[in-house]
Amino acid sequence: MNYLPCIEVQSNPKIAVSASVIWLHGLGADGNDFAPLARELRLPENLNVRFIFPNAPSIPVTVNNGYVMPAWYDIFELTLDRKIDATQLRANAEKIHALIEREIERGVPSEKIVIAGFSQGGAVAYEAALSYGKPLAGLLALSTYFATTETLIENSANKQIPILIQHGSGDFVVDEVLGQRAYRELSDRGYSVKYETYNMDHTVCAEQVDDIRKWLLERI
Repeated sequence: MNYLPCIEVQSNPKIAVSASVIWLHGLGADGNDFAPLARELRLPENLNVRFIFPNAPSIPVTVNNGYVMPAWYDIFELTLDRKIDATQLRANAEKIHALIEREIERGVPSEKIVIAGFSQGGAVAYEAALSYGKPLAGLLALSTYFATTETLIENSANKQIPILIQHGSGDFVVDEVLGQRAYRELSDRGYSVKYETYNMDHTVCAEQVDDIRKWLLERI
């Protein structure tokens, strides 16, 4: 199996891994972007969580004049509804499925695996988590949008997955209306989804990190 290259950080490598978080970065970044959060979350010493930060492949991105950069999928238009290459998105969601399976093989039950994603990575996280065939611990969607809402093939195994959506009220890259739209769409489909907003732009703030910590501890 050719897995996506990943950066891995354990919260307490002195003890056995008890849970895993697979965290997808945004457009133009890489796995290093969120790796420091593994420490900033200040998880209890009696837990060893393996944080996995996969690197997206480098591809030409249309809205950036075809410039080659790390991206989970091509973006054709930066309109509110965004025209994207959904085939590429789904292909990378399948690669996230492979990383989940690898964690299960390494001894972490699917019920102890969280999928998280920021911006473009969050769009892949939605697809990967909601289409996966074994129950997961949770889905964390940060400053992102539900790009495949009309084409997603939902899997009943994750119909009860806890979903946390967080968004900045001043986000100038992914307008907050897209986070709110995802919340409504998922709620209408019967998912257990929570929405939190912060006074920030397209980033992550300290208050948000504290909330993520609390949410993660409830899941794992």
